[in-house]
Amino acid sequence: MKLHIVIEELQFSERELAGELSAVAIRHRSEHEIHHTAENLAGWSRDHLRELDELAPRFGVGAGQGRRTLRSRLPRARRLRERAGRPPDTGLRLLRDLRRLHQLAAGVSVDWELLAQGAQAAREPELLELAARCHPGTLRQLRWTNAMLKVLSPQILAG
Repeated sequence: MKLHIVIEELQFSERELAGELSAVAIRHRSEHEIHHTAENLAGWSRDHLRELDELAPRFGVGAGQGRRTLRSRLPRARRLRERAGRPPDTGLRLLRDLRRLHQLAAGVSVDWELLAQGAQAAREPELLELAARCHPGTLRQLRWTNAMLKVLSPQILAG
């Protein structure tokens, strides 16, 4: 069985999504809807991760593990702009952050689908039930980022 590979990837993906959602909540705390919703959605990912970590040892994966290590993600252009003393455009920064969240949530969604398919094939009902419980939350995270991009992009890009 190779389910451990998907579990590790999912642990990493959920952890990365939770971290990015928390970071976006902090960076955009003046945007109350973004701030509070991102905080709530980060909690969903942490809940998913907690549930996944409970089952992971049965498949040879340690709780809290993941295939990759997180590293700081500060785009080069932003670093250069900040060094030059120019403040970043907050609207564009928000769009960039929402775009990144959307991409991460899409990846997590794919990982949940892979886990569900693998669990079904391997006849692992606990993993299948976990995916059935958690994947809908990820789909809601994905719908939120998509909705925010559609609502905010016209005014930010045309302004």
